[in-house]
Amino acid sequence: MTDSEFEKSTVYRLVDAVEYVSGSVVIKSILTKQTGTVTVSSFDSGEEMPSKSSPFDSLIQILDGVAEIIIEEKSSMVEAGGIIIIPAHAKNRIKAISRFKMLTTIIKAGYEDIRL
Repeated sequence: MTDSEFEKSTVYRLVDAVEYVSGSVVIKSILTKQTGTVTVSSFDSGEEMPSKSSPFDSLIQILDGVAEIIIEEKSSMVEAGGIIIIPAHAKNRIKAISRFKMLTTIIKAGYEDIRL
């Protein structure tokens, strides 16, 4: 496995696919395609992703620990095994009260079928 991608047709244990690094957020790409991305990340205690929004829904699955996910100023504590969907265009932040690992899946295709 390289830092930029996971080898295909190989079994991985997601929780072990990324290590904790003191004072850091580590992000590894599992799949990157035009139609979407899948990444696995680790957050050390006290680390935070700055406020942002995405034009696509983001499925967040916590693999280890507990994450604070803040969507449009509403805070949710998500434990290992839990998921939350961050809606497209919603301002959000991800905070590590204690260290945690997560899987993020973003699907970029199919939005053209939705009429607002």
